[in-house]
This record gives sequence, structure tokens and C-alpha cells, in this order.
Amino acid sequence: MNNKYLIGVDGGSQSTKVVIFDLQGTIVSEGKKELKPMDLPKPGVVEHPEDDLWDSLIDASQEAMSNFSGNKEDIIGLGLCTIRFVRCLLKKDGTLASPALSWMDERVSKPYEHVNSEVAYVTTSSGYITHRLTGQLRDSAGNYQGMWPIDTDTWDWSESEEVFEQYNIPRDMLFDLQYPGTVLGHITKEASEATGIPLGLPVVATANDKAVEALGAGMISEDAALVSLGTYIAGMVHGHENPEAPEHYFANFAAVPNEYLYECSGIRRGMWTVSWFKDLLGEELTKKADEFGLSPEEYLNKEAAENVPAGSDGLMTVLDWLSPPDEPFKKGIMIGFDGRHTRAHMYHSILEGIALTMKTNVDAMSEELNKTLRSLYITGGGSNGDLMMQIFANVFGIPAKRTKVNGSASLGSAINTAVALEVYPTYEEAIEQMVQVEDTFLPEENKHQFYTRMNHEVYQQIASHADELLKKSYQLFHES
Repeated sequence: MNNKYLIGVDGGSQSTKVVIFDLQGTIVSEGKKELKPMDLPKPGVVEHPEDDLWDSLIDASQEAMSNFSGNKEDIIGLGLCTIRFVRCLLKKDGTLASPALSWMDERVSKPYEHVNSEVAYVTTSSGYITHRLTGQLRDSAGNYQGMWPIDTDTWDWSESEEVFEQYNIPRDMLFDLQYPGTVLGHITKEASEATGIPLGLPVVATANDKAVEALGAGMISEDAALVSLGTYIAGMVHGHENPEAPEHYFANFAAVPNEYLYECSGIRRGMWTVSWFKDLLGEELTKKADEFGLSPEEYLNKEAAENVPAGSDGLMTVLDWLSPPDEPFKKGIMIGFDGRHTRAHMYHSILEGIALTMKTNVDAMSEELNKTLRSLYITGGGSNGDLMMQIFANVFGIPAKRTKVNGSASLGSAINTAVALEVYPTYEEAIEQMVQVEDTFLPEENKHQFYTRMNHEVYQQIASHADELLKKSYQLFHES
């Protein structure tokens, strides 16, 4: 088995990545395709245009396979991970009856409405892609979050007729569910010709993207938390029970069968806000970065690390660039400007706002669970920056770890596949063999103490003072 390989698919909110790993978790080839901008035809509607989820997988797969220099017959399986909370409505032949609904679409937070007679199946992004790859009407139970008639204790469809009536999806419109780490089907001739992935390759169920990311980071211990720095920023800890009505978190399916991830409140447009700010600076930033041979984000990190102290000289950012459905008045805030502040201060303040928000949310979850955290894993594209890693270590006051494969959902998909195909007998052994910590950032005690005061005495109070004004503002501009 030494010369065998696994494919990990990571279908994210901004791109689709296809990565080929060896059995030690080393990347040997990869392909990536950016997703198209979302279609926003009217308020509350956010759709993936055309057939972008499938088309981007085709392009990313072809790139990964063309870059692979090994023997394709040595690739033994593919793990499929896609974005959670996406709703796909399919015709009888398994093709899309309408564009896939993004997790940001208001309709996915409501029961299904059967308004299109062409719709034969209602499924997730992973169910849709599984059918395109294998022809099977199967899906991972681990990707069913939100408005679905699922029993979260049994990881299967509810046996209650009342539950099915509540969500308005008949059983015959739903796919069959399987545990993460099981074979969903095999690559069909049509899918192989489109993607370049070998014919007959087993396609393995994973879970929702955040859970697979946690698995790929090796986060299964009781005293560690994970913060996933994606378009949606999430904070998670591992658990064994399915709790009833928790106050400061919800129970999410883990990528390990019958295990759970407890997830606190997150940031709906987290790293998106970083990208927004970078794009806002435009050509001037790009030209400046080019002078130093850096990317725009690398240059911002350099500028902020060298010139901005902890606390950004009093400039603070509240990350509500996308308001939650139940609080539509929420807006992003930057407060505390004076003549000292530069773009580096604004950038530094956004990073601090992310870390301080997640610290508050993770603390509330940990206290309710009576957990003491001793380490923190940071994953996603935002973890590439040393400045972000150090800010997290300083805000949380515990070591912040970055794994070698920090876009870890693809590696988590490969780990699910390795266990499914009995390359490794347990998830613990697969993690030990395939996950490597590359960097550990230790907290600076003086800055941790400062951030603790800043968070409790000032930062956490901003929203309570601003909310009443934002409610009035929302009414004024919403009415107009």
C-alpha cells in the first residue's frame, strides 16, 4: 500500500479543490477552480449560477489528474466533501431543476416549498454531486443540517409523520443516508470521462464541510477547539453526546460516525470581509505589494505586523457584514477612528475583530460544556498569515496550531476514505499517520491580558450600545 493514493474533494463556498494525497497525508497533486459570483436576483435569494458546483469539480479534477505523475491505477478511492446548508432540487434524471440554493439563501432556513413540478428529489450539495459521480441516490447523513426531517440521534430519516409534514418533503423525494466513512458508489463512465477520475473508483461519504475540516486538522481530543477561517467562520469542540436544547452552541454531526461537533455562533461573512477590504484598496495596494514581490494580503500582513500595536490604537471592527436572518438590522461597524489610523490599522482591526468575536463565542460554549481548552487549531485560508495566527494565540491565551495541510477539508475527506477502505483501522491511527502540525504560535502574556480587558470592558459592549440605533437605521433605509 506504500505507493497508493487517495483523492480528497473540498467543495467550498468560494472554490472547489481536488487534492491527491499519499497515505501519509502528503499532497502529490491538486487542482482548484474558483466558483462564479453568486446570483442575487432579489433580496433573500442567493444561488449558485448555472451548474457551477458540478462544472467547477470537473475543472478542478481535470487539473489534479493532469498534474498527477503517478500511476492512476494506484489511486484507490475518493472522499467527497461539499458545502453544508446548500439545497439542491433535482429532476428525475438527477440534473438540477433550478440553480443550487446557497447557504446564504433565506429559503434554506425555511421548510421546502414544492412550487416546481419538475422537482423529483430534494437533496444537499453532496447528494447532488454523489449522484453525478456515481448515479446513486445516496448521501452522507453527516451533511444534513437545518431544514431536514432527520433524527439526529439515529443519523437517519425520522420515523415521525409529523416531522415529515413539518419540513414538507415526502420520503420518496429524499436520498438514502449513509454514515461518513462508507462507500456511496463508484465513478461512472460518464463521470470519469468528464473529470478524468478513474472509472470505478469508490466514492466515500464524509460529512459537512466544517466537520471534515476538523477531522483533517486532527481535532478529536477533548481539550482542543478548532476555528475554521472560511467565508463562514465557525468554532468547534469535539463531543460524544447529542445534547438537548443547548444555549450557546448546537450539535453538528462529526465526520466520525456517531460522534458530534459542538459548534458555537460564528461570523457569517468572516474571511469574506478580509477579501472585501483587500479588494476595496484596489490597484494601489496591488502595485505596492508588487514592489516587494508579495501578494496584496501578504503585504497587508507585513504592514500591519510592523506598524500596528495590539488594539489597533483604539480602532475596533464588529463583523456583521451579513446580518443573521433573525436580526436583519445588524451591520458591520468600524469605531474609534482618529488621525493615526491607516489602512494597516483597519486591516489589523478586522483580524482582531474576528479573533475577539470567536473568543467570546467559544468561551460561552466551553463554559456551558464545562470544558477547559488547552490548545486551538486554526484552519482555512486565513490561517496562512502568521499575524492572524499570533493574534488568535494572544486573544485566546493558549497555543494556536496550524497544520501542514491547512485547507484541511480535503485531507479530512482523504482520512474518511482511508478508514472506509481499511488503509487504517481507526480514525485515531489515520490522524496519527496523516496529519502533521507545521507551526505552533505561543501566546504573549502581556498582549493576552490586554485583549482580555479590551474584550470584556469595551469590545463586547459595542453591539448593545449600537443595536437600537441600527434598528432605527434599518427601518429608515428598508422603508426607502
